Amino acid sequence: MRSALNLSANGVVCLDGGLATELENRGYQLNTKLWSAELLLNNPTAIYDSHMAYLEAGARIITSASYQATLQGLSDSGIDSCRSRKVLTDSIDIALQARDDYRNKSGSGTALAAASIGPYGAYLADGSEYLGNYGLSTQSLVDFHQERINLLDGSGADILALETIPDHREAYALASILENVSTPCWISFSCSDADHLRDGTSIENSATLFRENQSVFAIGVNCTSPEHITPLIHKLRSSVSGKTVIVYPNSGEDYQLGTWSGKHSLNQWQQDCHDWINAGARIIGGCCRIGPDEIGQLADIIDLSNRTEEHGLRVKGANC
Repeated sequence: MRSALNLSANGVVCLDGGLATELENRGYQLNTKLWSAELLLNNPTAIYDSHMAYLEAGARIITSASYQATLQGLSDSGIDSCRSRKVLTDSIDIALQARDDYRNKSGSGTALAAASIGPYGAYLADGSEYLGNYGLSTQSLVDFHQERINLLDGSGADILALETIPDHREAYALASILENVSTPCWISFSCSDADHLRDGTSIENSATLFRENQSVFAIGVNCTSPEHITPLIHKLRSSVSGKTVIVYPNSGEDYQLGTWSGKHSLNQWQQDCHDWINAGARIIGGCCRIGPDEIGQLADIIDLSNRTEEHGLRVKGANC
């Protein structure tokens, strides 16, 4: 727990952006149910290179390519149990190698690698992570997540990142599992607005499930429109005041019928980053459609904020 906590104790920390976003920017087609995890099977170097791109842009936490790499999903793709487990641990080994290579190259010991753990809806690969309400029992959700979390808990990852959780029942199942892990964790919810998870549960109700959990050092929001992030930060700070707040929203574009629409404004992204820092988020990154360019801008903003805080000042906005 100590390394993860120490990282955010020294100021705001820059998280990476969307791994799949960067892979697609590099020309890779991610159109199977395994999504970016497909490249763990046939092009792990592409994943390593994408991790390095984020580290070199200024990210200090990278997340592994295991979001959609569930044991069940790999089995459905015809991969046996032994190989499936190795695919999962390979995702962490690649992230750890990028972390170590960056540390050696930069002389900085601050980079960390997080094991990405997506929701049940990611396994379904039908958009259910944007809806929740799976219709499964709590025990069924425990059974789905338990083995993968146990495996990644022993993988050497610095952090377990439980991400894009849209459903209160799934959060309840995860809370019971995370009572017994040894790796520090964050839990991050996917929200439909400034108050609710995708299934309609208030974020305060779901966040408080983890308030007393000693393994969970950070609670937050990801894969959510940036316009909702600031009020969600305030709600998290009031409901789980002892935890670090982490946010990594989408670009603000709309995803419908397999395509993105709308316009992503870099100027708005910069202003939003200032707002999230001032609202109290302490780990900030990006999710869908946020790549190394945006993370580089965020890293500069965070660096300025941290240096300003050291001198007893407070960042007020994009023109500070």
